Amino acid sequence: MEQSATLDIETLKITQEQFILASQSLHLQRPGCDAGVYPVGLYGWRKRCIYFFLLLLLVTMIVNLALTVWIIKVMNFSLDGMGNLQLNQDGIRLEGISEFLLPLYVNEIQSRRDSLLVLRSEKNVTLNVRNDQGQLTGQLTVGPEAVEAQCQRLEVRSKDGGKLLFTATEEEVIMTTEKFTITGSEGAVFGHSVETPLIQSRASEDLKLESPTRTLTMEAPRGVEVSAAKGPLKVSGRKDLQLESTEGEILLDANTIQLGSLPDGVYAASPTQASHEQAVYEVCVCPSGKIYLSPAESTSTCQAMSNICLWS
Repeated sequence: MEQSATLDIETLKITQEQFILASQSLHLQRPGCDAGVYPVGLYGWRKRCIYFFLLLLLVTMIVNLALTVWIIKVMNFSLDGMGNLQLNQDGIRLEGISEFLLPLYVNEIQSRRDSLLVLRSEKNVTLNVRNDQGQLTGQLTVGPEAVEAQCQRLEVRSKDGGKLLFTATEEEVIMTTEKFTITGSEGAVFGHSVETPLIQSRASEDLKLESPTRTLTMEAPRGVEVSAAKGPLKVSGRKDLQLESTEGEILLDANTIQLGSLPDGVYAASPTQASHEQAVYEVCVCPSGKIYLSPAESTSTCQAMSNICLWS
C-alpha cells in the first residue's frame, strides 16, 4: 500500500513536470511576443451607452445644421449683406427701423429719395461734432421741451444752399430775408434797440408800437416817416408827448387839425359877464408852451397872465 501511494505521488510529479515543460516549449515557439495578448472589447451596457452618445451627438449636429439654415433663410444672409443691412461700395444701406444701443460714428446719414429720415429717441437726440483732438466744437440737441444748438456760428440757408437767410453768432443775429413776419397775438418783445428800414402790419391788421413802462424812441439820420394809408394814426402816452426837430421844422399838413381836451379860458371884464354860449375860440399859447382856448373877439383875447398859464 505504501509503495502504491508513493508511486502515485511520483507519477503526479512527473505529470506536473511534463505539463510545465510542455507549456514552456509552447512559449518558446513564439519568440516575437514578449507578453501575452489579451483581446479588448466593449460588451454589455458599456456598448449600449457608447452607441447612445453617438446617436445623441448625431442628432445634435443635425439640429444645429437645421437651425443654421433656418437663421440664414430668415435673416436673408447673402453676399451683399444680412437681411435689411446691405453692404455697397458707397457704404451701408439699412432698410426699416433699427435700434442702436451704443454710439454710432458715421460720416453721413442719408435717407432714400422717396422717404424721410427719422431719428427717434425716448429722451432726446444729440448730434456732436468734434475736432481732431476730440474737443466738442458743435452740438445739436433735440429734446422734449426745446431744440438747443451750441456752436460758434449758426446759419440757415435756402433750399438750394445759395442764399443765406439767418445767421446767429455771439455778437449779433442777422436775417437777410425780404420780409420777417410775426404772427403771435402778443406781437414781438425787444429788450434793446431794433434797427430796421420798415415796420409794416398786414393789410387787415393794425400796427401798434408800445413801451408799457419806458419811453418809445424812434431815430433816423434822415427822418422818421409814420404813415397810415387807409386808417387813422394814433400817438398816445401816459405822460409827455414830445415832438422835437433840432435843425428843421415840424409840419402839420391836413385839411382839419383838431386839438381836443384843451382847457377853456375866460375873457371878460368880470366873470359874471362871460357868455356861456360862446361858439368861436382862438388858440392861445402860454410862455411855458401850454395851449388853451380863449373866446374869440374882434381882437386877441389871449392873456399871458391867464389863470391857466399861472397854474400850468
